[in-house]
Amino acid sequence: MNLAAKLLAPSKWRPWEYALWALIWATPLVFAQHAALINEIAILALFALSLDLILGYAGIVSLGHAAYFGVGAYGAALFAKHVMPDPLVGLVVGTVLGAVLGAITSPMIVRGTDLTRLMVTMGIALVLLELANKFDTITGGTDGLQGVVMGPLLGRFDFDLGARVASFYSLAVLFLAFLLLRRIVHSPLGISLQALRDNRLRVMAIGLSVQGRLAAVYTLAAALAGAAGALLAQTTGFASLDVLEFHRSADVMLALIIGGAGWLWGGLIGAIAFKVMHDLLSAFTPQYWTFWIGLFLVVLMLVGRERLFRPWSWFKRGDS
Repeated sequence: MNLAAKLLAPSKWRPWEYALWALIWATPLVFAQHAALINEIAILALFALSLDLILGYAGIVSLGHAAYFGVGAYGAALFAKHVMPDPLVGLVVGTVLGAVLGAITSPMIVRGTDLTRLMVTMGIALVLLELANKFDTITGGTDGLQGVVMGPLLGRFDFDLGARVASFYSLAVLFLAFLLLRRIVHSPLGISLQALRDNRLRVMAIGLSVQGRLAAVYTLAAALAGAAGALLAQTTGFASLDVLEFHRSADVMLALIIGGAGWLWGGLIGAIAFKVMHDLLSAFTPQYWTFWIGLFLVVLMLVGRERLFRPWSWFKRGDS
């Protein structure tokens, strides 16, 4: 295999990827009674993809990614309520608002260290949360923005109470975002981002623009987070302060930890695992479901993601 073939090999689709996407697209048909859960998983997966782009590929840590999610949610909801109810136009509005906020805040984030970034990103989300609470005449405050009615998707498909149309809509947006990010991470820009993550000084030494690349990828990640927030507001017909709260950033971080950062599929797999565990555990033990999630994370960190499903190897020394 020559050098060009080796460089192109990771960008080629593998058979298991086709199979997994076929299964994902079949879930709203096979599990129609769980379409609402599938919709939530798709939205969380898109949100996790946006975080994976900056954390897994660029090495930018964030505890306030909900800021862009919330801006997209409120933007799409307000646009549908006061301007026009078309879902696709509203999705574009939420995405653009997330990108604009990402572009505005990126200079404060790309220059700092990991600890600085954690504080700044969390601070941005908290400021937006308080602003949304303060301007309750616009956002609805603690009562939430109500009366959001979406028009039919593509002018033909009405959003139903069973969330079947919503699940296909969210899956379609997720799939397009996955294709876009897959192309980007295997492009020269994506390779340079991974180099930045591993050794910033060497990248600076060869003359590449570090801050420009980080700002660009941060803006793109914010746009995708805004799209995820827009999808949530559109498919639920509601936006509240919950979209900006800290637990939103924490949940997407947990999903990415479960699935693994830096390979795109980690966001999808982590979102599926987190949402399914949340749904099952909260039904089994509503008050203590967070205990079991925490216990799972402890085991995951102690055992390792690769060995988790091979219990017989947990107590062996060395490689198994």
